[in-house]
Amino acid sequence: MADKFQLRGVVPPVVVPDTPDHQLDVPSFERLINRMIDAGVDGLFFLGSSGEVVFSTDERRRQIITEAVRIVDHRVPVLVGIIDTETERVIEHGRVATELGADALVATAPFYALGGMTEVEEHFRILHDELDLPIFAYDIPVCVHTKLPWKLLLKLGQDGVLAGVKDSSGDDISFRYLCQANEKAGHPLSLLTGHEIVVDGAYLSGADGSVPGLANVEPYGYVRMWKAAQAGDWATVKAEQDRLNDISHIFDVTTGVTGYAGGVGSFKTALKLMGIFDSSTMPRPVKALEGDNVEAIRKVLVDTGLLEN
Repeated sequence: MADKFQLRGVVPPVVVPDTPDHQLDVPSFERLINRMIDAGVDGLFFLGSSGEVVFSTDERRRQIITEAVRIVDHRVPVLVGIIDTETERVIEHGRVATELGADALVATAPFYALGGMTEVEEHFRILHDELDLPIFAYDIPVCVHTKLPWKLLLKLGQDGVLAGVKDSSGDDISFRYLCQANEKAGHPLSLLTGHEIVVDGAYLSGADGSVPGLANVEPYGYVRMWKAAQAGDWATVKAEQDRLNDISHIFDVTTGVTGYAGGVGSFKTALKLMGIFDSSTMPRPVKALEGDNVEAIRKVLVDTGLLEN
């Protein structure tokens, strides 16, 4: 089935809104999803890094998938992260996501009992053999401590094991090689970049789309950039990327926070300031941004026209 699934365009990794008592905020979730679909995105990726997958119990994962599938209602493909430490747990998540209506699955390499490339390859082959949906490999070595080699990804694509790759490695050389080799091999893989600050370069390299977390805050620019790339209007592609990069400074105007608190915390703070989320609550033990950090993000949104002064 993997070789029949093609995905192109803008596929945001959806941020999950939490109530102050750490429950799923369904009304805010609906506003966010509907806004991105109305903006023209081509798919949505739930339970990725931005989607609190590693913070979520099995019950919460099930709730997020159920609500996501209901809200999307077949308007765009639904990709679901089935990320966990080792193969057997990943298979369990994959079966649940399939049961609940996902269109494709997204999996990383194993990340606790670390092995070599032989084990990583076998991991993806087992997932393909035992799950009934197309599988995307999620290359994010900063979190799983394994870089997926482009030659292995191409091999798995040619063998029909993988439908595509979501590349968040930050290794633009490897991704460029993968794009070139994928094209020469007849394009067996849908290649999506998660490197949201240089999406323009990825498109020029031959990427099939992007998975930009910042599209939760500003989906319209990423959609315009994709359409301009398809039209060969590279001046507009660059202009849109430059504008989006100005907005991306919500990540670096904060102080005293790192990691998830600064990254996804900035998304949630911006979405609350824009009236899309009711709360900027973060999953425990991460704290929501407060005080001067909120005001710094507010200033970026005002300066870039996303929020009135």
